[in-house]
Amino acid sequence: MVDREQLVQKARLAEQAERYDDMAAAMKNVTELNEPLSNEERNLLSVAYKNVVGARRSSWRVISSIEQKTSADGNEKKIEMVRAYREKIEKELEAVCQDVLSLLDNYLIKNCSETQYESKVFYLKMKGDYYRYLAEVATGEKRATVVESSEKAYSEAHEISKEHMQPTHPIRSKPARAHLVRMLETAFSIIAKLQF
Repeated sequence: MVDREQLVQKARLAEQAERYDDMAAAMKNVTELNEPLSNEERNLLSVAYKNVVGARRSSWRVISSIEQKTSADGNEKKIEMVRAYREKIEKELEAVCQDVLSLLDNYLIKNCSETQYESKVFYLKMKGDYYRYLAEVATGEKRATVVESSEKAYSEAHEISKEHMQPTHPIRSKPARAHLVRMLETAFSIIAKLQF
């Protein structure tokens, strides 16, 4: 069995090589050791998954734009190919988000002690982010559910930070800022749909 320090070292190395899937896998293994993460480990986990999901989010936006343009052309074969590719990317994005949410719920948030406010706020903000990423690709009732879950996580993080952290604490402002970003993205998404 690989020890914790070797896994963390592997994550650092993967980060330097910009191999974020490897970095995420190493930090997932560290998390599954079921012990609290240090600040550095917490940040490594966050950076790894942010880059892994970020690549898929970017790909999804590009393919969605191509899909809209292709739909206007009327070429059915091309439309179906682009749609299938978008759905493949959506599945990858959803799998990454579910992976992170599982780590957060089953290990990280669950194992925070009553006095680990900074970690709990960090993880709840992260939870809100990954539900927000799911909301970007979800539709209908599923979208409403993940938006609600995102808002709930951000609200809980905000309440804990308000009660237990100084107003100038850098982590305290993150849930509110993330919530604002989610609201703006939702508004822009609605506006974009109205233009077509």
